[in-house]
Formats: sequence, C-alpha cells, structure tokens
Amino acid sequence: MTSAQLMAMVDFLKEVPLFSEVEKISLLELCKESKEELFLKNHRIIQKGEVGDGMYLILKGKVKVHDKEHDYGSLSKGEFFGEYALIDKKPRSVSVTALEETTLLKIEAAHFLRLIDSDKGFVQGILSVLIKRHRELDVAQERLSASKKQMELAHSQLSGLIQYAMDAIIMFDGDFRIVLANDSAKAILENDDVELRNILYFLDEESASLLEKLIGDHSASSKGMNTHLPNTIKVIGSNEGISTNEGTISSYGNEDETYYTLILRSIDDRIQAERKISTLTKQTEYLQEELKELKQDHGIIAQHASMLNLLGLIDQVAPTQATVLIHGETGTGKELVARAIHNNSNRANGPMVRINCGAIPANLIESELFGHEKGAFTGATNSRKGRFLLADKGTIFLDEIGELPLELQPKLLRVIQEGEFDAVGSSKTQKVDVRIVAATHRDLLALSKEGKFREDLFYRLNVFPIEVPPLRDRGNDVCLIADKMIEHFSKSLSIPIKKLNSAQRKQLLEYNWPGNVRELQNLVERAVIVSKGGEIDWSNILPTSHHAEKTNTPIHNGHILTSKEMLQLEKDNILKALKRTKWKVSGSDGAAALLGLPSTTLASKIKAFGLTRPV
Repeated sequence: MTSAQLMAMVDFLKEVPLFSEVEKISLLELCKESKEELFLKNHRIIQKGEVGDGMYLILKGKVKVHDKEHDYGSLSKGEFFGEYALIDKKPRSVSVTALEETTLLKIEAAHFLRLIDSDKGFVQGILSVLIKRHRELDVAQERLSASKKQMELAHSQLSGLIQYAMDAIIMFDGDFRIVLANDSAKAILENDDVELRNILYFLDEESASLLEKLIGDHSASSKGMNTHLPNTIKVIGSNEGISTNEGTISSYGNEDETYYTLILRSIDDRIQAERKISTLTKQTEYLQEELKELKQDHGIIAQHASMLNLLGLIDQVAPTQATVLIHGETGTGKELVARAIHNNSNRANGPMVRINCGAIPANLIESELFGHEKGAFTGATNSRKGRFLLADKGTIFLDEIGELPLELQPKLLRVIQEGEFDAVGSSKTQKVDVRIVAATHRDLLALSKEGKFREDLFYRLNVFPIEVPPLRDRGNDVCLIADKMIEHFSKSLSIPIKKLNSAQRKQLLEYNWPGNVRELQNLVERAVIVSKGGEIDWSNILPTSHHAEKTNTPIHNGHILTSKEMLQLEKDNILKALKRTKWKVSGSDGAAALLGLPSTTLASKIKAFGLTRPV
C-alpha cells in the first residue's frame, strides 16, 4: 500500500471499535504488516474446525456467520470476525461465508502479538476497549448470544494479561471509584479489597490534586485522554507504605459514563540507585582530591613534652562530640590532628570530609558546603550535595576557617547549634549529624574584635581549643620526623640513604623551619633525590638565605626573639625576596627558590601575612 492508502486505512481503523482507543502511530505499524484479501460471493472465508492464524476486518461487502445451515447473522463494512485467533490457537467455532464480493483486511496473529510485546500504547488502547466491552457485555451477548462462551474466554485471557502485568493497572470511574485493580496495583495499595474504593484516598495530597485536575480538564473537553503523567504519583498504602511512581492515564467510555485507566510503574529503586551512585561519586571525587593533596601520612611522631600534651588532649576530646578548634602555623600538621580526633572517635566508621575554606572562591564556598538545587544559579545544571551532607554521621574538617566569608558564617553557626541547613536555591531544611573540627593559623578572637569574624561563631568553634606547636619549638622531634621521612622516601624512590649522624642532626636543629613539618617533608624528599652514595649534604639542602643569617645574629648576641618578632622577621624576609625577584613566586628565579621553600608554601605565607604587590 502507498503512504496515502496506509493513512486512509489508519483512519478507517480508528472508526472500528476494537481499535478506537489505539494511537494512530501504532495503527500504522499494524497496517504495514496487514494485507487486503478479495472474496467472491459464496466464497468460504473461515471453515469451522480449522485453526485460525488471524482476524479479518471488513473493508467492503458483507458476510454471514453460520454453522452449517444455522445462520447466526451477518457482518458488514467496519465489523470484524475471527479475533480469537489473536490470543489462542483453538479451532474456529463457526464458519464465515461472503454474501457478496467482499474485501477484507487480514491481521495476522503473529504481527498482532509482536505489537503487544513491543508497543505499550497499542496494549493500553486495546485493553481500554476490551474493558469497555467487558462493561457492555450484556449488549454484546444480545448481538452474539452464541459467542458468549468465546467472549468469556477472551475476557479471561485478556484479564490474565492485566492481572499478571508487572505495572500496576488501576481502572476507575468518573467518581474516582476503583472498578478494577491487578495484583501489582493491590501490592502498592497494600489492600486486596480495593474495588469501589476512592483512589484518591491512596494518594498523597499533591498527587490527588494532580489526578483531580487531569480528570477535571478531561471532563471539560470532548476529547479522549491518553497521556503520560506530568509528575510522579506518590501512593500511600493501607499499611502506610509509600511508593513513588511514573505512569500514564487514558480514558474510555461515552457521554453517559467515562472510565479511566491508570498505569503506574514504581521508580523507588531507580531513585535510590541514583542517589547511591551520586553519593558514591561525590565521595570518590573528594577522596581523590584528598589523595592528590596527601603524598603520604606519617602519623604524629612526637617525643617533645608539648606534643605529648597535645596527644593527651586528642585522647580526651576524641570520644566526645565537642567541636574542636585547632590553631597552629601553616605546615604544622593541623590536619593530622583532625584525622587523629576522627579516627579515635565513635564516628571513625563514618566519613571524614575536608574542605579548605581559603582555597574556594567566595561565590562557590556556600554551594561546596551546603549543596545547591538545579537552577539555583548560573551554571547549576544539576542538583548537588554539599560536603556537610556527605559528612553525615561522620566528621567535617574546616581548614583555614578564618577565610570563611563573613556573610556565610551565620549559616555555619546554625549548623553547629541546630544541626540543620538549607541548600542553595532550596526552601527545604535538611538535618545533618556532623561533628565539626576547624583549623586556622590566624587569631580568630582578634579578627572578631575587628569585625572580620563573628564572635559568637568563634566561641562555638572554640569549645575545645588545641594549639599545635611549630616544629622549631619541638626540640629533637625534627630529627625523629626526618628519620622517618628519609626511611619512607628511601623505600619509595629505591635510593638507599644512611641515617642522620650527629652533625646532620645539629644542622636540622639549628634551622628555624618557617614552613614547619610540610617544609621538612619537601626538603627531605629533595635531599633523597639529590643524595650521592647514600649521603645527604644538608648544607646544600637547608636554605642559607639572608633570612637564616638574620635570625642567627640576635640569638648569638643573647637576645631571644618573641613569637611576634619571629613572625615579623619572616614577613620582612619574604618581602625582601619578593622585591628582589620582582614579585615572581615560582620558578628557578622566583622568590620560593631564593627562600628554599615550595612555591605553594610561600603562596600560603604571602596570603597569611597579607602581602600585596604595590601598584
């Protein structure tokens, strides 16, 4: 058939009751595989007793249905026969003969069943008609009384298709009273006796309002309804079980009475899987970030009294839920202290999520901490969980807390006090169970007096303060840590290195270590790489800049520098190095190389001291 003939055939089929509820696109597929057959007058079309392979639709002409000489009646244009061959392979129960020249459209069972398996819209349309025919069974029995047994059999078989479908199928009338529900529907409704009950009673308020609106809009229109549900439907079962579903709704009936078919498919498993995947993906991303930042974890190596006292404080506070504020210079190992607190707490099996408040732009830090909804701001193409939610039942480590924007501090205060927050772009409050450990190298109390940090937030964070001493004040710990690091890098780089001798220990003890443990780690790694014959020449590794000379001079003169004087001395020295290199930080001719510091360490110190390049 040509395209025009196919479309004409589709329009014809839409007028046939059996296919009146089927979408045209599905009928087009049916017509493509069906064929026209011509029968002359008195030609036998169906012989009683033979096994049929399809049904026939009368396009033109007239036929009679009979059993030998007994006449059951006649059928003409638009009517069909032999439809039971679509669902079973039983012998024909009657014969059909052409009363005049007749053209038929033969629909083969094999193609019909293929559409049943592959086309959901085709199934829904056929089911709607068959249910209508079920409701009008008395009329059908009056017209074809002799076919009563076959109709009952067809209804039974098609009911089986509905009954054992995996999707929930619920049919209800214009008053929302359920007239039919299959086993899947009864399972989500948690009720085996739902007939004549109001379907709205099984829906939450939002879903019930949606269904009422759809039915109301349809009632005001003369058109039939066959559409996907615009939103999910939340079903609340008789035992308070809740399921979230997507689906379709269609209507059938006449001006006097209308019925609706609601087909639902649960998406709870999919939602749970998507959430699980999203959470695992985000946790993996954060863990990968952590692994990139941490070359290795040496633990806390300590013999000095100040560090032994610190370890005692960790043991005291770890089992509690108290908020901890760790203070110390850059590179002293504040994160190691935070990890030790987490690992020795009852949250050790939960996540520990770290965020550097000074490393994230101010316009993104709120989203990083608390998450955002899709469309909350430009570029927010998907919803995202924040790190507080990822740290639920665990610990969140807020490094460089002094850099947290002032306008965001009340939101953090709310989390500490109430354990709740709102994601960016959301009005829904989320509860979270998180222990907070914060760290800073800045004087937060002084900042609060200057109006740069909320005083109430400082006191909420400073429940249990821990001071991490700088490496220069830890005596022989520098040598213990260096030995451990040398052993580690020696193994990882496959370069045998001898242990520190007394002269080398003296060199390490005399150096000021402005970059603390982080500087020691970087210098040890460099020392192992450039070592010769298992020996390290520390005089070529340790920085010997003007900074070292200047710090040694007053000590020789008997003057002991205060901590404030040391910081000022370091600040002046960094400023001189920056001026000499024209404010170039990294590279072989940069200030970091001149000072013997990693460029990242120098960048942190420039930020901490508030040094800015003059315009």
